[in-house]
Amino acid sequence: MPHTIRQRNNPNSPNIRKTGPKWKHLQNRSEAVNTNNAIEYGLSFPTGYTAFKALLSARIVSAIWCHITDCDETFNYWEPGHYLLFGKGLQTWEYSPKYSLRSYTYLLTQLVPAFIYNALLQPDKLLLFYFQRCLLAVACSACEVYFYKSVCREFGIHVGRITLIFLLFSAGMFISSTAFLPSSFSMYMTMLSIGAWYHRKYELAVFITAISSFLSWPFAGLIGVPIAIDMLFIRKEVAKFTKWCLISCSIILLPMVRIDSLYYGRLVVAPINILMYNVFSKHGPDLYGVEPWYFYLFNGFLNFNFIFLSALLTPAALMAVNKLVSVNARNPACLPYSLSILPLYLWLAVYNLQPHKEERFLFPVYPLICLCGALTLDSIQKIYFKIFVRTGQHYLHHTSQIVFPTVFITSLLGVTRILALYKGYHAPMDTYMELSKMSAEGNLPTLNYFNICVGKEWYRFPSSFFLPNDRWTLQFLKSEFRGQLPKYYAPIDGTSVIPDNMNNENKEEVSRYGNVTSCHFLVDLDVGESSELEPNYSAQVDKWVLVKVIPFLNTAKTSKWVRSFYIPYIWEKNAVFGSYNLLQARKMRVQPSIP
Repeated sequence: MPHTIRQRNNPNSPNIRKTGPKWKHLQNRSEAVNTNNAIEYGLSFPTGYTAFKALLSARIVSAIWCHITDCDETFNYWEPGHYLLFGKGLQTWEYSPKYSLRSYTYLLTQLVPAFIYNALLQPDKLLLFYFQRCLLAVACSACEVYFYKSVCREFGIHVGRITLIFLLFSAGMFISSTAFLPSSFSMYMTMLSIGAWYHRKYELAVFITAISSFLSWPFAGLIGVPIAIDMLFIRKEVAKFTKWCLISCSIILLPMVRIDSLYYGRLVVAPINILMYNVFSKHGPDLYGVEPWYFYLFNGFLNFNFIFLSALLTPAALMAVNKLVSVNARNPACLPYSLSILPLYLWLAVYNLQPHKEERFLFPVYPLICLCGALTLDSIQKIYFKIFVRTGQHYLHHTSQIVFPTVFITSLLGVTRILALYKGYHAPMDTYMELSKMSAEGNLPTLNYFNICVGKEWYRFPSSFFLPNDRWTLQFLKSEFRGQLPKYYAPIDGTSVIPDNMNNENKEEVSRYGNVTSCHFLVDLDVGESSELEPNYSAQVDKWVLVKVIPFLNTAKTSKWVRSFYIPYIWEKNAVFGSYNLLQARKMRVQPSIP
């Protein structure tokens, strides 16, 4: 673990040799300015290696047990990825060459290990899915360690270790860390770019911000605005900033345009296309629903509980410390607080103003929520020490009664939220796994093809990686949903052929629907309700046989607070469940797999 700025400048620190050429060199550095800030002598903290092991354990848990929380992940990333790997997959309108909003370069860079693994070992597709997720877990853990070390350097060891704990146990990081989404990739890049910024590695910060903006999500460039402000207006490094912007464009954007253009069969600059659609089109993302102003407030509390609320109060807490606590001037080597935490509030302000809100839109700033929550807790400790203690060697020696209960409660709430997500919503993943199990055990008849059908449960389909082989096809049944569903890529030149019956206005395309009589299997949620377009297939015992039944939380009949956090006894007593069912057509003689 590198020493923090405060440790490097503290004349009493036992970790610094005060004589010799190395110390003299540090004294002459522009970032090594002597201060009388609080001594961090004697603090215990995890090393980078220890932090990595802890984070990797948490992220592997996410890779294995977190369900897919957003159908955009399935249909815009796993499905095109499945097509690139196996030549079969569902295509959304965003991947039509007519619109070309998505980048194949992003998919290819993410799937390189999967291509190699599949070519060498030809594993079961389900194993490939979890292999890819575990790689995302490793990548996220490495980025988190770099971020943790940079926070220790910029804000001190105490803030760093609280941030680490918040990262480990928050439900938000559990959900986002292994999601195959550009917003998750941008979250990785946020940790690297902000970490590089805190380390004063400006060239690296600019380059990584460009990777995030070009390769994954153009809007992630918003996080780099404070870095640009620092370089252009504070450090006056206009030439360096311009140089690295040009280098980034030549290394990232130009090859990306070339690759995407080859796949689409025409010149494509995907980042510009998605910006034009979301910002300048007459309809844009609002077609997919709008949410009230408090959506992110409620969602933030679910994913980070009191950490999120604390993060919202960080600017006020820092100002209170500045006014109430007699502290020396902040080390000039440190960034101003108003700048170093600005990316979070800039992001929240912009996205809260958008009518169309989704949970994944906040993924890129999830680590910053943990950081700002830690800063608020640290500020509360300082204020408490000033008001109620007043004397003593250091505020940390007298405020453990604040930090330990807070960390314990927030961690416990995070774990209970994770358990609620798993126990309530993991059924679709387990249900589709049954198909691979039945296929491996030889419990399926010899047919040239199998149709697995979904009606109202189309958006919980976890991807074609859960279908045993290429003889299986997902078929949509008409339901109450009135939007546009994806369709299969053309088998030949699928990325460059303009598919018919696709639009960018989310208008229903009836050509997507199949006939229920052609279904061999059907996946449906039974909550005891039905309609003409959404019948209770499980009750049609003359047509269907139950193969697998898994409890699934009935959100309509369960209190919001009961379903939000898993509390033993209260959950079992008050949570209402439906059944997530895998049905087989009676016309088939299929034996369910052995439990």
